[in-house]
Amino acid sequence: MKSVQETIARLSRNIERVVFGKPDAVKFAIIALMAQGHLLIEDVPGVGKTSLAKALAKSLDLDFRRIQFTNDILPSDITGVSIYDQEEKRFHFQKGPLFSNIVLADEINRSTPRTQSALLEAMNEKQVSVDNTTYSLDDPFMVIATQNPTESYGAYPLPESQLDRFMMFISMGYPSIEDEHRLLTRDPSRMNPADLAPVLSREDLLSLQRQVEAVKIEPVLVDYILSVITETRNTDHLELGVSPRGGLILQKAARASALFHGRDYCIPDDIKELALPVLAHRVIPKSHHRQPSQRARDTAAIISNILDTIEIPV
Repeated sequence: MKSVQETIARLSRNIERVVFGKPDAVKFAIIALMAQGHLLIEDVPGVGKTSLAKALAKSLDLDFRRIQFTNDILPSDITGVSIYDQEEKRFHFQKGPLFSNIVLADEINRSTPRTQSALLEAMNEKQVSVDNTTYSLDDPFMVIATQNPTESYGAYPLPESQLDRFMMFISMGYPSIEDEHRLLTRDPSRMNPADLAPVLSREDLLSLQRQVEAVKIEPVLVDYILSVITETRNTDHLELGVSPRGGLILQKAARASALFHGRDYCIPDDIKELALPVLAHRVIPKSHHRQPSQRARDTAAIISNILDTIEIPV
């Protein structure tokens, strides 16, 4: 476990050479990666969403593609397209940027729902179906998506089915005065994401992902997860509670959190710390007619209240 913790710490330090003062965002990104999940980062432009995604991808010796989502991008621009070869008189499938290990879907909510849906099968089943043919994606595979608040001009809110494919939904927030001062003075210790060297190999990452599966979680903690998700279905404040898939994802994220902290067993704090980023985007409050930013605050408050009312196992 000491060797594992050193490996993860090396990855964290490398990312923090680009992303100043955001240890929680870096931690959640690494946990999602180890748990074989996908990450959605929402915040106003210019706070480091894309830099975090790029830094994570560049820190890994893997294939990486960035897709800039716009309102005129088509599903075939992401998945690929069949091109007719006149000499061979047959179609050849040209793979799109989705066929990579780490895919950065930048400003995903700038595209139409039709294009957003092109990611659904890949994110859920690690495969792409085009022209009645299914193509498998290589392991590891992770989508890191960024989006601006949906009140922004030209943004399309992601539907619930799309949100549910993301293991975690996080925000960056503004930097502290000290960290922003480092940015403004061009601190020489801060690197450009493109200049980062990989610190983990493909085999290192796959090994971490396998070790997540071996992390122990006691039955009492499984009951704790069940209590939380059951309460989301019973509370009068939510229109829609957490699905069974949400509970499975929270359990897997908790295992990855334990490994991140150098343990081969889960503790209640692993679950409590991840409940908001894993569950808040999977529920619909009774106040769902409000603006999306208000909805996010509502769901976060409701989940926090549920965590406060449920007894923590000891």
